[in-house]
Amino acid sequence: MRPTEERFQAILRLVAARDRVSIAELSRQLKVSEMTIRRDLASLDAEGALRRVRGGAVPVASGSYEPPFAARAKLNTGAKRDIAVAAARLVSDGETVILDGGTTGAAIAEELLGRDITVCTPSLRVADVLSGSATVRVMIPGGIVRPDERTLIGPPALRIFEDHRFDVYLMTVSGIHVTAGLTEWNLDDAAVKRAALSAASRCIVACDATKFGKTAFGRLCPVERADVIVTDATVAAEQRTAFTAAGVELRVA
Repeated sequence: MRPTEERFQAILRLVAARDRVSIAELSRQLKVSEMTIRRDLASLDAEGALRRVRGGAVPVASGSYEPPFAARAKLNTGAKRDIAVAAARLVSDGETVILDGGTTGAAIAEELLGRDITVCTPSLRVADVLSGSATVRVMIPGGIVRPDERTLIGPPALRIFEDHRFDVYLMTVSGIHVTAGLTEWNLDDAAVKRAALSAASRCIVACDATKFGKTAFGRLCPVERADVIVTDATVAAEQRTAFTAAGVELRVA
């Protein structure tokens, strides 16, 4: 990973963890000049990954705001790879699988290459990855393509889940909160995810630690609907305790 990308990830982690981070603090933490931090914040603000304010940066506040795919792809790449490896191990050969899109879904797709499975995905990005495997059978629903995200939405996308039953759903989420449940930024994607959930025998949620304690606009289901939640080692101790108390199996990659 290039130094600039590493710095972007560090900035996004710090901003995600706090209500506001100053340029001076970022400069001290990352050991680069304030001018470099200003340029970084301008780039990240232009991508929609954060909001630049006087003297620093704040998270994008709205639960309905979906940062662009390219901006999200810069964040927590190592954690997403670890989660992808752990989630893929929970899938057995011969199973029928639903796999979401997003940056974590794309990482899981890489780990499923070469497996003897059937995968239904509403993500053209995931389908592109899996179509390179001679052993993975790929199902793609119909529907309308969302620009940038490249997911399929609308009634044709929902219909495939009405007509089939699947062994496992590998779900990605925008927010996960012990009382508010699993949530998604975009309402059209949320509708597809709920349909997918109803068509699967078990649900494995894959999300990095920055999603914990967060809520997005579209509700998917209570956390208890997940059979397993796979996350990374930076998940806070209080979150582990809360989810364990709720009876949810939490696996740390």
